Amino acid sequence: MRVRERKTRRPEKGFTLLETMIAVAVLAIGVLGLAAMLADSLAYMSGSQADFIAQQKAEQAVESIFTAKYDNTITWAQVANNSVGNPQGLFYATAQPIRQPGSDGLVGSINDNSAPLDYILYPGPDGKLGTSDDIKAPLANFTRTITITNFNGDPNLRSINVTVNYTTGRFTRSYTVNSLISAFD
Repeated sequence: MRVRERKTRRPEKGFTLLETMIAVAVLAIGVLGLAAMLADSLAYMSGSQADFIAQQKAEQAVESIFTAKYDNTITWAQVANNSVGNPQGLFYATAQPIRQPGSDGLVGSINDNSAPLDYILYPGPDGKLGTSDDIKAPLANFTRTITITNFNGDPNLRSINVTVNYTTGRFTRSYTVNSLISAFD
């Protein structure tokens, strides 16, 4: 009688198709997540110019109020929000489009209603700023709110709060400047 020898199979080396597909799926999810994060960060960073414009327009409004008050262009009563209780106030308490200064030359006042939108000037096709082909980009997606209140109930000290709201890409942002102004020179 003959004894048959059994051959033992060696285990195969390598990955199965299922293991490979799972690894590819995990890798794809990771790469897509990274790409989405990169796209979001680029979209957010593209708003840095708008951030700078908002900062400048908020500070411009505060500086305009200080300048007008301290060179006596406006009175203390006019350094206020316009309302039924104070018709002398020169500033709306609600968000307004950022316009060029009106007839009083004061940024953000009630006299700006008929003024065109403020704009940013970009170099034209010649690449030089200050030539006739410059491009005016209106600040259509910016609004400014100027809120002026007595500070801690003191009628001789007021708080100025300027908030610029704007949209850049799919992000809505705001920039706020707070300052105090005194009735005294």
